[in-house]
Amino acid sequence: MANHKSSEKRIRQTVVKKDSNKYYAKTMRNALKDFRGTTDKKEAEEMRPKVESMLDKLAKKKIIHSKKAANLKSSIANHLGKL
Repeated sequence: MANHKSSEKRIRQTVVKKDSNKYYAKTMRNALKDFRGTTDKKEAEEMRPKVESMLDKLAKKKIIHSKKAANLKSSIANHLGKL
């Protein structure tokens, strides 16, 4: 266990941040799953900006890597093109 006040605080902060990051990452995965599950092109076109915005925000906060966000956005565009 930690021996310093600062390390105890760091542990508390890490737990809070981990839970927050986990929530946002799971929300993103669910949004992607919903997007890929749609077969209606019009509905997918409405969802696309929201999902891409979510990916950009997560990449900006460094919850996911920026290149992963770019790859996911590319796959979204590819899926939309196939509809």
